[in-house]
Amino acid sequence: MSRHVDFSPVHVIGASGRSGAALCRSLSAERVRFVPVVRDAGKWLALGVGVSPLVADIGDAAALRAALRGARRIACCAHASFAGAVLAASPPDARFVFLGSTRKFTRWLDAHGTGVIAGESAFLASGRSGVMLHPTMIYGAAGEDNVQRLAVWLRRLPIVPLPGGGRSLVQPIHQDDVVRSIRAALDRDWLGPKSMVIAGPEAVSYANFVYAVATAAGVRQPLVVSVSGRLLIALAPLSLGIRRLPNIRPEEVRRLLEDKAFDITEMREVLGIEPIQLIEGLHRTFAQLPC
Repeated sequence: MSRHVDFSPVHVIGASGRSGAALCRSLSAERVRFVPVVRDAGKWLALGVGVSPLVADIGDAAALRAALRGARRIACCAHASFAGAVLAASPPDARFVFLGSTRKFTRWLDAHGTGVIAGESAFLASGRSGVMLHPTMIYGAAGEDNVQRLAVWLRRLPIVPLPGGGRSLVQPIHQDDVVRSIRAALDRDWLGPKSMVIAGPEAVSYANFVYAVATAAGVRQPLVVSVSGRLLIALAPLSLGIRRLPNIRPEEVRRLLEDKAFDITEMREVLGIEPIQLIEGLHRTFAQLPC
């Protein structure tokens, strides 16, 4: 596999979603031609990127096939479960970058995780050229609810109850690095299908992640309290009825008990991406939020 110079436009499926919109803004800023493929033209136009979209519901095979006619480079930022539909609607010589998720590794699989596994299986079995990138928790996008939801919680509560005291590891990736990875993957001459994890530079404990978010958000450092995972799972449904608390689902608590640490050698060596440090990523995140 080598770097591939291709000046054909990038067809971006799911262009109005968070990662899709971030990718399109990056392509637009550097005047790389792209074709946004969206389900809702109004939502796309509201982003103000200034490029007319092609409208196609990913579940409408005929419309998707028409939107992808002649496509050479396809970046699919829609859910990975749609990979089979995208493959079926695409020209035979197209190359792909799919966006998956490290949720596929969890012991507590939900519809999101099983969908990623199914989409990856379809892609790997297809023999088509490209890569499915599996990001860890993405933060730093406009409207994301990982770091920003946590910051809201920290402003309201001085205490953060975490299973095991927050010793489990996380390795979040900034939205900018997701976009850089997608763009680097679009420029590779992939031979057959490939799967790759993309993540931040190093894993940190969830407790240290909380402290870092508090610092970046300008919030006083909270008291992290170790609480039984079973107790938090039992109490999670109660958060749905308390307006000042963020909604927490039992499956989210279960995943807090897992280490989410990954080797990103391929990201560095194949894509040539060195992800930004968590402190820098959080600074970017809160610097761009309205006061």
